[in-house]
Amino acid sequence: MPHNLNIVLVEPEIPMNTGTIGRLCLAIGATLHLIEPLGFEISDSKLKRAGLDYWKFVKVEIYPNLNTFLQKIQPDTPKIFLSTSGKREFFEHSFQGNSYIFFGSETRGLPKSLLESNQEAIYRIPQYDDRIRSINIANAVGIVAYEAIRQLGYK
Repeated sequence: MPHNLNIVLVEPEIPMNTGTIGRLCLAIGATLHLIEPLGFEISDSKLKRAGLDYWKFVKVEIYPNLNTFLQKIQPDTPKIFLSTSGKREFFEHSFQGNSYIFFGSETRGLPKSLLESNQEAIYRIPQYDDRIRSINIANAVGIVAYEAIRQLGYK
């Protein structure tokens, strides 16, 4: 497993995005952490269609809320938060093994309180056209996860 990366989706809303991200997590050996409330049921056919027949093999952990999840992980665990409001590009981040990479919901992003308490770890994916508000979350996860693997060295 490459470096035990952890992908955290805080209140994801679109099942096909989550299914696609789950499939990616399986491909890279990452754990997918889903923070409720979810905008869909885990049994949703769109989620399973996007994850194809791989969904049953994805390591998925589900938490009833963000506080429960944050209490589960050690405070000094490496964390990075992706947001369009980030001042630094994620290429500037030095990834560590066992990192938790946080992404917010498709329409709201990460909770303001989470961003305020982790300002030193907020990064953005560069976008070169101001007409684009954000990159699709499944694409964003792929971009950041493979940069982490590139930095850490593929095992």
